[in-house]
Amino acid sequence: MCLKWIFDRLVSLIALLVLWPLFITVAILIKVKMPDGPAIFTQKRVGKGGKLFTCHKFRSMTVEHNGATVSVAGDNRITPFGSILRHYKIDELPGLWDVMIGNMSFVGPRPDVPGYADKLQGNDRIVLKLRPGITGPATLKYRLEDEMISEYVAQKQKGGDTRTIQEIAEEYNDKVIYPDKVRINKYYYEHYSFVKDIQMIFCTVLGKNMKYDNEII
Repeated sequence: MCLKWIFDRLVSLIALLVLWPLFITVAILIKVKMPDGPAIFTQKRVGKGGKLFTCHKFRSMTVEHNGATVSVAGDNRITPFGSILRHYKIDELPGLWDVMIGNMSFVGPRPDVPGYADKLQGNDRIVLKLRPGITGPATLKYRLEDEMISEYVAQKQKGGDTRTIQEIAEEYNDKVIYPDKVRINKYYYEHYSFVKDIQMIFCTVLGKNMKYDNEII
């Protein structure tokens, strides 16, 4: 993956140099529309080898929230402006810094909070050999994850489920979405292709789908 390493460092540096006006603009808008906290949100995530690193994003949530790890569409922790940032993946742009310094890659598994990736068992732990990515096959497949979880919650509640929204959301994530992400990321590690990396990056930027491991993501 030497080519991948060179690509990550070079392209992230160029992107940071080109996009710095956008960074400043977004940061100012966040401070204007969400003045209760910083423009950049930082959080410890699980990186390559299971080691923790500090992940950077544009803040899309209120500062005072319950700290839940699974979000759904319409989550009241997400501000109106934050929902726009998340929809167009603008909140992910500070991750370019994490790519440039080597904590992340453009393509790979999403960096999880402690309690998920660091608790993988057996052969599933091979995904920890990868640097977390800004995008990746699992990210593409679940680009509308919040909406999917929201629909599942609505169906459960319609069927009489009296648990909280967060409890239902975590069940769906832990039993359905996360195991499928691990499966996809294992395939990515075992069948790595730089050409597919480039294709995934373009699909992410353009909002397109692609065929991967005999499914459309």
